[in-house]
Amino acid sequence: MTFTESDTVELKSQLISDICKEIIAFANSRGGTLYVGVEDSGNVIGVTDADQSTLQLSNMIRDSIKPDVTMFVRYETLCVEGKNIIAVTVQKGTDRPYYLGSKGLKPSGVYVRNGTSTDPATDTAIRRMIKETDGDSFETMRSLEQQLTFKAAEEQFKKRNVPFDAAKMQTLGMVSQDGIYSNVALLLSDQCSHTIKAAAFSGTDKTTFQDRREFGGSLFQQMEEMYAYLDMRNQTKATFEGLYRRDTRDYPEEALREALLNSLVHRDYSFSASTLISVYDDRIEFVSVGGLPAGIALEDIMLGLSVCRNPKLAAIFYRLQLIEAYGTGMPKIIKAYAGTDLEPKIQVTNNAFKITLPNLNFSSKPVPVYEPPTEDEKRVLSLLATRESIVRSDVDRLLGVSQSTANRILKQMIEKYLISQEGTGKNTKYIKR
Repeated sequence: MTFTESDTVELKSQLISDICKEIIAFANSRGGTLYVGVEDSGNVIGVTDADQSTLQLSNMIRDSIKPDVTMFVRYETLCVEGKNIIAVTVQKGTDRPYYLGSKGLKPSGVYVRNGTSTDPATDTAIRRMIKETDGDSFETMRSLEQQLTFKAAEEQFKKRNVPFDAAKMQTLGMVSQDGIYSNVALLLSDQCSHTIKAAAFSGTDKTTFQDRREFGGSLFQQMEEMYAYLDMRNQTKATFEGLYRRDTRDYPEEALREALLNSLVHRDYSFSASTLISVYDDRIEFVSVGGLPAGIALEDIMLGLSVCRNPKLAAIFYRLQLIEAYGTGMPKIIKAYAGTDLEPKIQVTNNAFKITLPNLNFSSKPVPVYEPPTEDEKRVLSLLATRESIVRSDVDRLLGVSQSTANRILKQMIEKYLISQEGTGKNTKYIKR
């Protein structure tokens, strides 16, 4: 029997730890046979105790290689030239890429066969093997990063009184039976590499920055911190209808919440680009990566149809009561603006989804054309010329009119930009512009 190394044959003179790399390379490539007890030249030297060596090799493969590759490995003791050698036959595995558990899913832990040599796989080759094995769904693929922690996720699950243990993580699709984390686990882990970039601008374009921020970490952490950022910028404006005060926030809280959750749950995480949230004086724009799934139109989304890109991620957010039944987000955003003169705007391209929320308190009305003050208004302005401020009762006495008439005159003067109002209720006063 002649032994020669090739892309499917590897020769080892003795049992060493590096043998696991050869097993991984065969399982990740076309399969092959490893002969222990044969030198690189093909000279047969044999092994001292074939049974013990086979047991040792079997234990090494079982303990060192992930995922479990043992079902694709077969051992046989052969007698060649009166000496015992071990033939280890490896089939191409179905859970590729296989890797050294101590190194993880990276080039230093994943090996492939190139001719007669065993080489580290490239990042591209690793991703290709994952895609071939796990399919096209990003969230169900095995994560390239396996050293994950879940501090933010644990806090979020605890808030909702939902257990967060190994069994629950497996049920949610975060970890496989072999203990390998999926990409949905990566998204919820503290090591999540995807981010949200936020910026606030003065005015209605990108000419002047006020603030720039980038939010990273677990999607739960990004959700909490980004909403706090938006809430801080969601100002409240007070107006009066007769005797009654009415407070209106710039943006309906439900619309802000749903737009943020939509950008987190439904974006395409197979792209590394960040989600962009831009705050202007008149609007907030949410731009997330990934257009609509194939066969779905914008009109379908507005009607409440939901074809979820990340069903496992959405199921976790649903389990934690962060989102309701699928397909309710867009209708909720539209409903939040019901009864106003404004409505949200949805735009879709092949690779992006954009939600624009208009500011309810923004006024784009031009400064009114100057109108000369009436005689009553001139008398009020003359009074103001001698004082720092006046109150409504001063106008009552000055003009000899009722409270309602005085309020009407003052309101008209404000609209003409003749005076300004400061304070509310009993503390209301008027000053000259």
